[in-house]
Amino acid sequence: MAVAKTPTPPYYAVIFTSTRTDGDKGYAAIAEEVVQLAEKQPGFLGAESVRDVEKVGITVSYWDSLESIQKFKAVAKHVEAQKRSREWYSEFGLRVCKVEKDLFIE
Repeated sequence: MAVAKTPTPPYYAVIFTSTRTDGDKGYAAIAEEVVQLAEKQPGFLGAESVRDVEKVGITVSYWDSLESIQKFKAVAKHVEAQKRSREWYSEFGLRVCKVEKDLFIE
């Protein structure tokens, strides 16, 4: 996954931090499907994701509005993934932030 090219602020960042459990349990397939769905949603601006060898991961998705974030949260496949979260993560958290300044330099 490349570094997301975001527009001039303001926009919103959803930061999902997690620690994976052992085994796939269908995670890879649904994770890929959810990313593809997000990319098709109105208001989606991009995403970045990393995971280290200790199974700690951070995914940041960027959105044009809080309304766009709420609508994606209600997408059926995303709801299914949310319900299965305890199978895939031993711990996780979500933060929603308003980006007011962007100093990304290539």
